[in-house]
Amino acid sequence: NGDGTDDNRSWNMGAEGPTDHESIELARERQMRNFLFTLLLSQGIPMILGGDEIARTQLGNNNAYCQDNEISWFDWSQREHRGELGAFVRRLIMLRKRHPVFRRRDFFDGEHVGESGLRDVWWFRPDGRQISRRDWASGASHALGVFLNGEEIPASSTHGEPLVDHAFLILFNSGHEDLAFQMPARRFGNRWRFTISTADPLQPEGAWHVAARASVSVPALSAMLLRRAW
Repeated sequence: NGDGTDDNRSWNMGAEGPTDHESIELARERQMRNFLFTLLLSQGIPMILGGDEIARTQLGNNNAYCQDNEISWFDWSQREHRGELGAFVRRLIMLRKRHPVFRRRDFFDGEHVGESGLRDVWWFRPDGRQISRRDWASGASHALGVFLNGEEIPASSTHGEPLVDHAFLILFNSGHEDLAFQMPARRFGNRWRFTISTADPLQPEGAWHVAARASVSVPALSAMLLRRAW
């Protein structure tokens, strides 16, 4: 495993390489879901490496093109062992395919207020208020909320009709403690429907709802997606 650069900006969760420590394994699995969640719900083309959906590993080798052995081969038996991760990725892919707000052709404006009366994107703190310039510059914050406005997509369908989608909230908590997020004001939505969470990948869509200005607990080191119900 001497190939590639030694400048590896990674986090091993407290153990280097394979481990039998259950809490470390669970933390690693959650982080895999976090990265896949962030990638598949981001704008642009998701650049997924083949095998990411089954936790493929190259055993620490970050430049394995010259390794024609177990380091670079696909271990297809992982499909059964990592079936839960594969199912989670399929849910994310379906969300992306169904909702054009996650695959806009143009990047957000963030300033213009359209016919919906709201901006196309809005960033908020855990207290439900808009993020300020000082908040952006602070290195102490580990939480972020994003409002994606499906009514402000500057594109048309293949039939020339305006693209209109649901509105979504994405809640990120990269801290090591659970955190309560306050939902934004009613003008963003009266009620929000649970969609998917990296902390509980088996929780079904629509398992619960939350009203505007109410609080939602986002577990440590996790992300959550909510859809506006009305």
